Order: sequence, then structure tokens, then C-alpha cells
Amino acid sequence: MEASNLWDKWVGEALSKLESLKLLRSLRPLYPSHEEQEMADAGISIEEEYEVFDEMQAWDRSSVKVSISESTYRKWLLEIPSSGDDIVHGESFSDDNFGTRQQQFKQLLLFSGNDYLGLSSHPAVRKAAAKAAQEYGMGPRGSPLICGYTYHHRLLESSLASLKNKEECLLCPTGFSANMALMVALGNIALLLAAGNKPLKDEKIAIFSDELNHASIIDGIRLAERQRSVEFFVYKHCDMSHLSELLSNCKMKRKVVVTDSLFSMDGDFAPMLELVELRRKHNLLLVIDDAHGTFVCGKSGGGVAEEFNCERDVDICIGTLSKAAGCHGGFIVCSKRWKQLIQSRGRSFIFSTATPVPIAAAAHAAVVVAKREMWRRRELWNRVQDFRALTGIAISSPIISLIVGSEEKALKASRQLLKSGFHVTAIRPPTVPPNSCRLRITLSAAHTTDDLKKLTSALSSYINFQDIDSTSLLIHSKL
Repeated sequence: MEASNLWDKWVGEALSKLESLKLLRSLRPLYPSHEEQEMADAGISIEEEYEVFDEMQAWDRSSVKVSISESTYRKWLLEIPSSGDDIVHGESFSDDNFGTRQQQFKQLLLFSGNDYLGLSSHPAVRKAAAKAAQEYGMGPRGSPLICGYTYHHRLLESSLASLKNKEECLLCPTGFSANMALMVALGNIALLLAAGNKPLKDEKIAIFSDELNHASIIDGIRLAERQRSVEFFVYKHCDMSHLSELLSNCKMKRKVVVTDSLFSMDGDFAPMLELVELRRKHNLLLVIDDAHGTFVCGKSGGGVAEEFNCERDVDICIGTLSKAAGCHGGFIVCSKRWKQLIQSRGRSFIFSTATPVPIAAAAHAAVVVAKREMWRRRELWNRVQDFRALTGIAISSPIISLIVGSEEKALKASRQLLKSGFHVTAIRPPTVPPNSCRLRITLSAAHTTDDLKKLTSALSSYINFQDIDSTSLLIHSKL
């Protein structure tokens, strides 16, 4: 039996058990007002309201331009620890004279964000959020299973399911909570189908995770482990030989492989086609976290699976709306059965307040705009080509990870870029392992070729591009 059929069978059995225990949970969308119902009845699409553009506009630049006060600038240069309590318009911390002394500001070009398409400043996104806030406030505040799930949430879920060519979608408060909910729900399959009170070893779920996966995946698996319903195996980064060996040696029948599709700190892609082959060979469930690939990759922005033409072979896809969508929130695209299971057993979904209506409305606008304004993806990948041409470094994505080594070197490099007018944060442990500290540079459709020329010129003052190891992007710096 194929992997998809096996897992569909197990999920169906788990749902039947939940139904017998009267533990199935339902989502019932509310209409904050009569307007949406009237529009739906009249066949009017909210998407018709969204204005789209054929090229970059002046307001796009606000997504890559930021300012910091002189006091913040000085603290950063001196590496003085800060709790973020710098006053934006004044040097004093007193409420009585807040903002009374005008500060000077430093404008910086942002090369460390995740707004890959520049959608956070798009008029359609802004207007959708403002309109929803004016009409409904923040919307009914409660968990999705109580009263927080509305027409706007359902509309967003439908658009994401369509984008990913999947049957259903479950909206979560964050990408972190989405991964947590899925991993815990996976563990619940073993709990529900166990013959006794606790799953025997063969009844557990075997989860195989890339060693560089997102922290939310790792924490979700650890939480599922505490239920004693899963066993956790870590394979070397993108090493399909190691993964294949682990899968072959595992006698457990319920196997899951979970991986980031585009790795956030290294900028490389998971070997999707090899993973698909292993899925077929071992009848496993293939799960990808497409946080950095959604809207960025694929002709329609469907993500890394679309880019590699393997959407049908990815069983479940986790994504976020806080990166290329320029908004906030997480989601899981899957089958109807999987959605019903996760919404019934995923604790981080069940016990979290739903996304505010204005955020859901803005995110829906972003999904529509990202799909229609295809030039944004084209411009983003043009910037990737620009960086390659200017440096000779064979990067493969908009995430450029230049490994410096020590924390001291990474911090010094970040300060040097700050002096040149660039916001590039040093990435240090625990985000990355010791002695692999780095400059993580991210590109955006709102950047220009001139921006890249200025950045690479600043980098060249202390980096020998020709000496960079193309396999690890290890810097031999002049610092």
C-alpha cells in the first residue's frame, strides 16, 4: 500500500476513535457583520477590491529602509547591551518629558529581514487591515474553536490551500505554533491507535528530522516525545545517504520525515526529489516547513514543492505569513482528515487565541497580491543574480549566510556594515552552533541593483570574495 493510503487509513482510524470518544472539534466561521454574508450571497469577491501594480513603486522602499536614533546607533557600535528602552524622540526615560528632545536619526538599508517581496508596505495589504480594523475592531477575541474563527480566517485558509494545491488549510497564530500543533497531533495518532494504555515501540511514530530544522519543529517533536508516543531520529543536514540508512534500520511502520524546504540560516534547499524517492521507497509521510519558500519559489509562489514539481508528493506543508507575505501568522496545508485531526489534538492551536481579524484580512490581501504581481518574484531572483555577479559567490537563494566563525568577528563585521549604512545582524548561538557565527544577509524585491552594488562594496573592504569556500560560504576575512 502506498504511503499516502497508509497514513490516510491511520488518520481515519484515529478520527474514528476521537469521534467515539466525542473529542472531535469543529470550526464554525462567524460573520462579524452582515456585509460579508451579503457580498458572498451576491457573488462579490473581496479580491476585486485589491489594487495591484506592474512594477516597483516608491512606497515599496519603506520595507527595506529603516531608521535608528543616534543613541541606539552609538550603543550598537559600542556593543552596549540594550533592552530596547531607547526613546524614539527623546533621550530621557521620564513619561513627563517623553519626546521633548528631538533626536538625530541614522537611515539604514535593511538586509536582515524576511519580507522577501516587500508586501508589508503594499497599499492593498494596508487597506485590507485598516478596513477590517475600522469595521470590526480586532474581531471576536477567543480561540478558533470557541468564537475566534471568522469568515476572514476561512477566506485566508481557502486561498492558502489553493496556492499550495492542497485540499485544506488550518490557520495558526504563528509558524511556531503550527509546527508544534502538527508534531503533537502526530504523536496522538500513536496514542489513539495503541492496543493498550501506552503505545508499544512498534505502535509509536518514528520522526526523522534534519539537524538544521527550525527550532519549532524540534520543540514540537520534544513535546510529542513527552507523551511517549514518538521516537526521534536526527539525520545529518541534507544527507540522504544517512537518512536512507536510518530509515532502513528502523523497524517501526509509521515513519515521518520532516524538513525545512529552504533553510533559514544556511540558504540552501532540501533535496526534494531525493526525499520524494525515499517517501515512495519507505511508505513514509513527507512533511516540509516551507516558511522561507512560500511566495518566493514556484511560478505562482506556491513554494519549494512547486519549484521542484513535487507538490503531490508532499503530504503536509507548514508555512508562515510573517515572511514573504509581510504579515503575521502560520498555517498547515493538508487533507481534510489531517485538518480535523490537528484541530482536535494540536494543543498549540486549540489553546491559542485566534489571529485578529485585521491581520487575517491583510494576509489574505497579501496572498492575492503575491500571486498576481509575479514581477516581485522575478525581481527578487534578479537580486540573487546580482549578488552572484558582483561577488562570484554561487548562492542559491535570497538567504546569504556568510560564516565568520567567532562571535567577536561576527559582531565586528556587523558593526562595520552599520557604519556603512546597512542593517545586517550578526547571528550567534543559540541560533547557530558555536564557532559558526555569521552574517545572514537577506534580499528583497524592494532592493535595487544599486543597493547590491553598495552592499557588496562595503563587504569587499573586509571580505575576499574569491577566497570564500563555495560549499560552506566560509569567510576568510580581513577583520
